[in-house]
Amino acid sequence: MVTLSQSKWSVRTLTVAVWALAAGSTLYWGLRLSADRSMTAIPTVAAVPTVIDSQAVARLLGATAAPAAANAPSVASRFALQGVVAGSPGGGAALISVDGKPAKPFRIGSTIEEGLILQSATARQVTFAASRGGPALLTLDMPLLTP
Repeated sequence: MVTLSQSKWSVRTLTVAVWALAAGSTLYWGLRLSADRSMTAIPTVAAVPTVIDSQAVARLLGATAAPAAANAPSVASRFALQGVVAGSPGGGAALISVDGKPAKPFRIGSTIEEGLILQSATARQVTFAASRGGPALLTLDMPLLTP
C-alpha cells in the first residue's frame, strides 16, 4: 500500500523532472535562435579525381604486353546482320550494319568494303568472300529472336 508521504515524493520527483526538461529545452532553443547568422560553414575543397593508369597497374601485377593484333577487333565483330531477303539462286539482298552504324541494304555481289563482297544469302545467313566465286571468308547468322 502506498502511503501519503510516498506519493508526495513521487509527485515532487516527477515535477522536478518535467521542469528540468522544460528549462533544458528553453536553453537549447534560446542559444539556437540567438546564434550569429553571419557565420557560414567553411567551404569544403572539392576532391580531385584520381586518374588510374590501368597499364601501369597491369605491369605492376605482372602482366605482359598483349600483341597489337589481339587488341584489334575481329572482322566478324564489325558486322551485324539485321535482315535477309533470299531470292533465286544468285539473287537476294541483306540488311547489314557495319561498325555499329545504321544498317544498309546490300545486294548479292555488291562490295561491303574493300576486299569483301556479299557472296550469297540464305533465309538466315549471309556469306562474304574476296570475290564472287572465291572461297567464303566470313559467314554471318541472323540473331536469335528472344521472347
